[in-house]
Amino acid sequence: MQLELVDTEWQMVEPFVTASEVTTCITVVTVTLEQAGRRGRAETLGADYLGETATTIKSAIEVVRKQIETGLTRDQLQELLPPGGARNGLDCALWDLEAKRSGHRVWDLLGMGMQPVHTVFTLALGDVDTMAAKARACKNMPHLKLKLNGVDVADKVSAIRKARPNARIMIDANGSWSPRLLEALGDVLASNKIELLEQPLAMGNDEPLRGLRYPVPLCADESCQSSADLERVADSYDAINIKLDKCGGLTDALKILAWCKNHGKQVMVGNMLGSSLAMAPAMIIAQQAAFVDLDGPLWQTRDSQPAIRYAGSLMQLPERELWG
Repeated sequence: MQLELVDTEWQMVEPFVTASEVTTCITVVTVTLEQAGRRGRAETLGADYLGETATTIKSAIEVVRKQIETGLTRDQLQELLPPGGARNGLDCALWDLEAKRSGHRVWDLLGMGMQPVHTVFTLALGDVDTMAAKARACKNMPHLKLKLNGVDVADKVSAIRKARPNARIMIDANGSWSPRLLEALGDVLASNKIELLEQPLAMGNDEPLRGLRYPVPLCADESCQSSADLERVADSYDAINIKLDKCGGLTDALKILAWCKNHGKQVMVGNMLGSSLAMAPAMIIAQQAAFVDLDGPLWQTRDSQPAIRYAGSLMQLPERELWG
C-alpha cells in the first residue's frame, strides 16, 4: 500500500466567527492510500482547539507510515492511533479504498440505505442586526445554527426568531457561557422554540449539567471527543455531536451512533469546516441523525471535485469518484 499526504488550503467566503475564534482559511490534509491500482481518499482537519494542525496530523501519520504501507486494517488503526485528525484521515481513506476495491458503496458494505439529507446553515457570530439580516437572507435554509457567545443572547435569539418565524433553530455557544447565564436563558430559549443548545459550558466544566432538567435539549461537542467519553458525559447531555475529525473517523463514529441509539440520546453530526471530501463520510451518520450540520463547503470559495451538490439545504449523495 502506498500513502500520500497533501496539504490543501480552503478560503472562507467571509470570516467564520465563533465565540472562540475567527477563521478566514483552513489548511487540511488529503490522505490517499493506493493499493493494486485502487485509490482511497479522505480529508482531515482535526480539532484546532486541541492544538491539531496539518503539520501535527502529518507528523502523527508519518510515525506509523511503515505499519500503514505494509497493510493496516481499520481495527488495527483504532489501536495504533488515538482519536483525532490523523486517525480520521486514515480511517476514512481505508473505507474509501475498500469501496473502490469491492465495487460497492460504503453504505452498501454497511447494509444501510442512503438518502439525500438536509443540513443546517450556520450563522457566524455577529451583532443583533447583522445576524437577523443574515437569517432573513437565507430563506432557502429552513434549519439554522446560531454561533453565539455570552453577549446579547436573548436579543439575538428573539431578533432571529422574528426574522425567521418558521425556521428550526439551534444554538452553539462553543463553551462560552457561565452556569448562571445558562440558567437565566432557559425560558428565553424555550419560548423562542430553540431545538438544541450545543456546548453551553466550557470543555471539562460539565458537572453543573449533571442531572439538570433544562427546558432545551443539551448537546455535547467539545466535551465528547470519541466513544471513550460517552459514559462520562451520559448524565450531562441529551445529545452528542459526532464529528469525524474529533473521534478519529467513520469507524468510531459508528460506535458512537450505536451507543446513542441504545442509550436514548439524540444524534447530531457536525463538521470542523472542510470540503465535500470531508463531508461525504459523515453523510452516513447523517442518515440516522436528528440534527445534520454539514454545511462546511457552503462556507468555502471553492470545493473538492466532484463536489457534493447542495440545493439550498438539501445535500445529494456523494459521487463514487469523490468518496465511498
